[in-house]
Amino acid sequence: MPQYQPYSQITQLLPVSRMNRYIQDGDNPDITEERKKATFDVDGFTEWYHGGAKRLQARREVEKYVEDHKELQDTRPTPFMSREELIDNSVRKVAGMAKYHEMIDMTNIEKTTYFIQMVHVRDGQAFSLHYLMFLPVLQSQASSEQLSKWMPRAVSGTIIGTYAQTEMGHGTNISKLETTATYDPKTEEFVLNTPTVSGAKWWPGSLGKFCNHAIVVANLWTNGKCEGPHPFIVQLRDMNTHKTLSNLKSGDIGPKLGINGSDNGYLLFDQFRIPRENMLMRHSKVLPDGTYVKPPHSKLAYGGMVFVRSMMVRDIANHLANAVTIATRYSCVRRQGELAPGAGEVKILDYQTQQYRIFPYMAKVIAFRIAGEELQEISKKLKKGEASQLPDIHALSSGLKALVTFEVQQGIEQCRLACGGHGYSHASGIPELLAFSCGSCTYEGDNLVLLLQVAKYLMKVVTSASPNTNGICGYLHKKSQSNVSTLSSHKTYSDHQIVQDFEHATRRVVLQAFNKLKTESSIYKSHEAWNRCSVELTKAARWHIRLYIVRILLLKVSQAPEDIRPVLRTLAKLYIFDLQVSNKGNFMENRYMTPQQIDELKSGVSGALATIRTDAVSIVDAFAIHEIELKSVLGRRDGNVYPALMEWTAHSHLNKKDVPDAFEKYLKPIMENIRAKM
Repeated sequence: MPQYQPYSQITQLLPVSRMNRYIQDGDNPDITEERKKATFDVDGFTEWYHGGAKRLQARREVEKYVEDHKELQDTRPTPFMSREELIDNSVRKVAGMAKYHEMIDMTNIEKTTYFIQMVHVRDGQAFSLHYLMFLPVLQSQASSEQLSKWMPRAVSGTIIGTYAQTEMGHGTNISKLETTATYDPKTEEFVLNTPTVSGAKWWPGSLGKFCNHAIVVANLWTNGKCEGPHPFIVQLRDMNTHKTLSNLKSGDIGPKLGINGSDNGYLLFDQFRIPRENMLMRHSKVLPDGTYVKPPHSKLAYGGMVFVRSMMVRDIANHLANAVTIATRYSCVRRQGELAPGAGEVKILDYQTQQYRIFPYMAKVIAFRIAGEELQEISKKLKKGEASQLPDIHALSSGLKALVTFEVQQGIEQCRLACGGHGYSHASGIPELLAFSCGSCTYEGDNLVLLLQVAKYLMKVVTSASPNTNGICGYLHKKSQSNVSTLSSHKTYSDHQIVQDFEHATRRVVLQAFNKLKTESSIYKSHEAWNRCSVELTKAARWHIRLYIVRILLLKVSQAPEDIRPVLRTLAKLYIFDLQVSNKGNFMENRYMTPQQIDELKSGVSGALATIRTDAVSIVDAFAIHEIELKSVLGRRDGNVYPALMEWTAHSHLNKKDVPDAFEKYLKPIMENIRAKM
């Protein structure tokens, strides 16, 4: 049998026909049986899912490259490594990436980030924020002169950067960051200072030991006035010795729930000076005499944040795709119990409860990925300085980040449960997925804080004197075309009807929150009234984002190639119907929907589960997740799970000796002493 990581044997599969791309000799017959039932073109689905033939080809070039260069692969499964070994393994692979730097192309962020992902997967790495935050923020916030100076050095690897915004005492509320950058016109320098321990920069990846530069976000002071948080590029270590510079203190913050191959760190400044030109000045600037020049639009600096969040939404959807792939494949080779006495044990995916545990999240993979892709396209306009849609886009990026990361975390946990006891083992790959993805609910903005930001924007839109009825929030200024839903059958439930029903429910939730806020504001001061309404406000924000996802999902599915459209429509309807049934109260208020209509939607959910069951393995195959990235014994392509689980145990250090040292050291003397007294 192949070992745990049979990369080249498994992944170099050329399509012979649409039905047998993933079928190989020696596969588990149960999983082969599933693949033979596919009702759609798996390769066509894969091409659509990954954004077209060109983007898919770029992914496969990355996969082949990593397969062919062993320096870029793990020497053994990372769950068996200590933290020191994880960091050593990470930096070893980073050195390999530097050696084979032709795969790093900052004009193709998607290909570059996938290369990093394939090399480091979910173990974290010393330079992750260099590529995922430092370079994108530098591109979006630096002036053309600054880009000419810094970008070549950053791309070549001379500069290893991170992004230092979060502090020990402040995260999302960046206006209250304690780190200051005070301009000194006499020397034309900024003086960076950390006034208290709670103002220490805390959490940035690679800040602990490996980066030599950082984009530091600090409150800018000039001419005696605070102009708010601004980004500065700061050298932290000597470029020859790599020693920390004077007037700085930095280090590693210690082990975390996950991503322990990364040296997340802390940083404190003690009157540390940097040149005036180190303030990133694409949008705002400080002149030599200390005059502050405001950006043309006060929120343009949010462009980098929107771009990063758009990448997060798409990538976190991929984490869910990993978990769904593992749970689905395993559920087709795991047999347990009988549906009919004497008929033999069945695949656990035949149980409707197992389908309902997994398939709604399979549908969410599609919905969330589409939403992330669309947000990324919208965010590209911000790079050109187009600010007209910025409030809509910023609210959308905040809400999508909050909703998607939370629901993905829930989905990964459900996939772990779907794998039974083996899901608890690192061999499944799911514990690592859980640990990796749960951090996304907090970094780049705490989810509840982000939802309240969305709600604040929605409240402004409701009171707008000149609303844009064609924009993302246009539904708030429309009236329902009917006081009741026109749904008669889930089979004939049109896209227009669905959107109309979601607009009605969302508008009602948002306006209820607005009216409550208005009532509370007549009694309490504004901040207290806001706090008393915060639960309703976050609900309103979630519904706003759900409506957006439903709209864009239906639109993109309607535009998909005809041969894969039926399976995509089934997944979309499962996502939508399950959302409506799970939140039926919002649709039944004021008798907008009847119990009979909700029952019809329940029938739609059951029907979708049964339809997806036939294609389940082929759908996750179509996600085309490479075995190196999947890192799972349970989710392996060939379905030969049980022999591989036994092979997995060979990596355990405890199995190197029959009798462990701890027995000899502690237990044996006790037992000998007891026997001697008997």
